[in-house]
Amino acid sequence: MVSLFNNLIFEPLLSLLVWIYNTLSFGDLGMAIIILTFFIRLILLPLFFKSSKDQTLVRKLQPEVDKIKQKHKKDKTEQGQALMDLYKKYKVNPFSGFLLLIIQLPIFIALFKIFRDPDLIIQTFEKFTFLGIVNLTEVSITLVIIAAAVQYFQGKISLGSVNKNQPQNKANPMAKIGNSMIYIGPILSFIILTRLPSALAVYWITSALCSVAQQIVINKKISAEPLGNKISTPSMISNEEKSK
Repeated sequence: MVSLFNNLIFEPLLSLLVWIYNTLSFGDLGMAIIILTFFIRLILLPLFFKSSKDQTLVRKLQPEVDKIKQKHKKDKTEQGQALMDLYKKYKVNPFSGFLLLIIQLPIFIALFKIFRDPDLIIQTFEKFTFLGIVNLTEVSITLVIIAAAVQYFQGKISLGSVNKNQPQNKANPMAKIGNSMIYIGPILSFIILTRLPSALAVYWITSALCSVAQQIVINKKISAEPLGNKISTPSMISNEEKSK
């Protein structure tokens, strides 16, 4: 398993980072990490976009989810099937966010493996700073704070602008979890990054900023196409069937 990880992820990622450092980043390792992050985001763009879009649609479909849960609250089997039918109708995978997290984790681990080894860094790169200021092999509290702030902004964007006119059920467990994650995510980021080389904070910030830009585009696109006009609620479906 370790050998497979090294051959498929660690070594290609290190080689790509070295190439970027030598050819595109003007000898700035921090800039090389930023460019590397853009490359990764570009390669995984279809997955990132699909995941963000699915999560946004799931939140927008929440009123219909609440109706289904209320209608089938005594029959969990029927409730599960109705929810699956709803998600299938709009081609939404409510678990795509977890899949994307699993895909990103090996990349993050590979970067950690690169920057936790001072000997590898010294032997591979002439300079290992960002803008000649930040030592990327050490913790930077400034970058950690920026990373936490960007993640907070990302959470606000993803939850706040799908449909400003759509009423939110604050008693809904999923809504509570989503609102809590706006604050829990940045706190966890802060705790994790204070224990990691600042190179990981640079990657974290760049990736989060890409997510913010992507989420703004998705929110505008989905907000322009109200789902309320397209969704057939259980009562509407039954009335249509009767009319037939």
